[in-house]
Amino acid sequence: MSIKLIAIDIDGTLLNEKNELAPATIDAVKAATAQGIKVVLCSGRPLTGVAPYIQKLGISGDDQYTVTYNGAVAQTVSGKILINHALSFNDYIDLEALSRKLQVSFQIETPDYIYTANKNINPYTIFESNLVKMLIRYREVGEMPRDVTVSKAMFVDTPENIDRIKPLIPQDFHDKYYVVQSTPFFIEVMNKEASKGNALRGLAAELGLEPAEIMTLGDQGNDLTMIEYAGLGVAMGNAIDEVKQAADAITLTNAEDGVAAAIRKYALK
Repeated sequence: MSIKLIAIDIDGTLLNEKNELAPATIDAVKAATAQGIKVVLCSGRPLTGVAPYIQKLGISGDDQYTVTYNGAVAQTVSGKILINHALSFNDYIDLEALSRKLQVSFQIETPDYIYTANKNINPYTIFESNLVKMLIRYREVGEMPRDVTVSKAMFVDTPENIDRIKPLIPQDFHDKYYVVQSTPFFIEVMNKEASKGNALRGLAAELGLEPAEIMTLGDQGNDLTMIEYAGLGVAMGNAIDEVKQAADAITLTNAEDGVAAAIRKYALK
């Protein structure tokens, strides 16, 4: 079957080693959309952090889609939400308490803000704020509104501290939530139903597509579910070993325009 939808991770995949959108990638994506293939950016970022790349790729309209917050939300590029798997306020309370026990910085992302209860705001929280174009709000736990929509929670710290706390997260948290390391300095925690693979599954059902008609590209652990779901899961040359082992094919690295190479090899007519 021909490819009718291409799902692409952003950081480490769509963007090159300079965190830029290369001309070859733009050209390949535009060639795919010109043939009627839907290109869906699938990211841990909120829509504010995805929108600049959607615009540069010329993707627009209520029949074009994106997956944000690592699959917690699937929506049209204009913002109409189709799937939304959020965490509750009680989940926030439990996860924030765990962060203090593990001695690691913590934040949540809502549709509008990044919230942290860490008075000394972690540099990686500031990095995330700049990356996704979202303001930070410092709020102690008792100041948080109980009706807050928590799209995802994040343990945020140096790679060394993230490596230290990763095996210390209790099994019951893994059982209750979708816990995944997205970068060396982020461990993300979401609703159990949230993942890039589940979001694509729901989107495919909405569009009447089979997995065999879907190609996915990614490089990190948070891409694994969509790599496994798609009929053609493609790992970047710079992907972690776990993603490469699960993939059906491996393309060039993001420094070598691997997304463009894969689109031209597997998707374009």
